[in-house]
Amino acid sequence: MSFFPCKRSLRLSLLCALLSLTGCASQQQSVLYEQLGGEPGLAALVDNLLQKMADDEEIARHFQDTDIALFRKGLIDKLCVVSDGPCEYTGDTMKNIHKGFNISQADFDSLVQHLIHAMQEEGVPIAGRNALLKRLAPMYQEVVYQ
Repeated sequence: MSFFPCKRSLRLSLLCALLSLTGCASQQQSVLYEQLGGEPGLAALVDNLLQKMADDEEIARHFQDTDIALFRKGLIDKLCVVSDGPCEYTGDTMKNIHKGFNISQADFDSLVQHLIHAMQEEGVPIAGRNALLKRLAPMYQEVVYQ
């Protein structure tokens, strides 16, 4: 006796398995977004980071003429997209945004440290911290002044 008594049951089972895998794939894509706390977690993370940036004179000087509310929204949206969240980033490219800022490697490294500390303070698990940093790392070339 066969495990599947008829071909129809086999097709139905295969369809269910395929749908189950599709559900897992879409769930897996949002794991980082969930580790970051979703929209409220990203907002808290960005607010924490902005405070650290404001307290760092070397970093803050780059943002003297910046509309911080607009910057905050853009950063939340960018991190949401980078973490596979349900957001849309409509801002400019990282290269265009940072053009003329003359951001040094030291500035970049300081900002990364502030981001790490903000994530720790917001309770982002280490796997989430590492995953976000890995996804942000390729932007280095677009941010740091060459």
